[in-house]
Amino acid sequence: MQDRGYYSRFGGCFIPEVLVRTFEQLTSAFEDAKRDPTFWAEYVRLMASYSGRPTPLTFAGNLSAHFGGGKIYIKREDLNHTGAHKANNVMGQGLLVQRMGKRRVIAETGAGQHGVATATMAAKFGFECTIYMGEVDVQRQRPNVFWMQRMGAKVVPVRDGARTLKDSINEAFRDWVTNMDTTHYVLGTACGPHPFPEMVRYFQSIVGQEARQQILEQTGQLPRRIYACVGGGSNALGVFNAFLDDPSELIGVEAGGKGIATGHHAARLASADGSVGVAQGYKTFFLQNEDGQMRETHSVAAGLDYVGVSPILAHLKETGRVRFEAATDREVVDALALTARKEGLIPALESSHAFAQAFKEVGSLPQSDTIIINQSGRGDKDIFTVADAFADAEWKEFIRSKARGYDA
Repeated sequence: MQDRGYYSRFGGCFIPEVLVRTFEQLTSAFEDAKRDPTFWAEYVRLMASYSGRPTPLTFAGNLSAHFGGGKIYIKREDLNHTGAHKANNVMGQGLLVQRMGKRRVIAETGAGQHGVATATMAAKFGFECTIYMGEVDVQRQRPNVFWMQRMGAKVVPVRDGARTLKDSINEAFRDWVTNMDTTHYVLGTACGPHPFPEMVRYFQSIVGQEARQQILEQTGQLPRRIYACVGGGSNALGVFNAFLDDPSELIGVEAGGKGIATGHHAARLASADGSVGVAQGYKTFFLQNEDGQMRETHSVAAGLDYVGVSPILAHLKETGRVRFEAATDREVVDALALTARKEGLIPALESSHAFAQAFKEVGSLPQSDTIIINQSGRGDKDIFTVADAFADAEWKEFIRSKARGYDA
């Protein structure tokens, strides 16, 4: 499927000449690591001892009974250290940074989970760390900002553009151009110039490898369907990758925001609003106007409002291997609430998109079928957004009382 960074017509490496040597060095280090049989073994040991892998595959008996259709299993990436699948990628890239002999890492972040994971990795390996985060996301994900700073990372609010994820990526690339010799950019999702899409998929593939083995051990059969939310695409590719040659249907769920018809969404592949273009170093579907200028996006989940999508997923969409749907903000919040009440699990708002779409469909499946939902992260980071969505009066009074305490 891959040819020098291309997946059919998507992908590539559209970078300024000043970055060519750095990308050649990164590609060489990554390819050398993949050929070294000790590298993956070292990575697996690190994730087991530091991040708690393998994460479990949990049977959701109460939700299964509630919908009365197929049996629901949940892949628990929320139990990773730092609370999301993001640790898989950053710890792998940390091992590469050591191989390359660099001393500083930078990253972009939207929901903050990748930022926290990168700050954690930097503390673990002893790297200097700078995180770029849109000013809008800094405000709605303040707890994650707090922890990044506690671990020694410098968090830089990005005030350009829409002040969200795509603008953070732009700022990180600007930093990298001026600090290439000492710095590695830990891109957080399966987007950007080659080799990032392939590299992120490689490290995240541990999710699907585990899930495939676990579902066969627990049920003796492959799942009928696998659901994952899609922002850039790292968690979706992670869980999908091991099932690409199987008959299981793969469903990626994008941010439907306020509804596709409103234009306030981030559905690049599940709507007719996405079109093929080149931006931020690669070719894929973007939400852009007729002049190629990137449009503003919207999602209740900070990690899903990216304007582009992985070129690998664009290819899988075009070949029909992955089906893409969109879940609205309201559906997502309702799915989170139902999951919390029925199973005592609190998925992140990003992950709750996958839950929302699965809940629409699972009741129509026979009880002999199984599905997997990838819970890519935990929802405690979203408490401010979710409390607002629920119009929780007690929470609002709690915040007012804390504010009064700070003013006293």
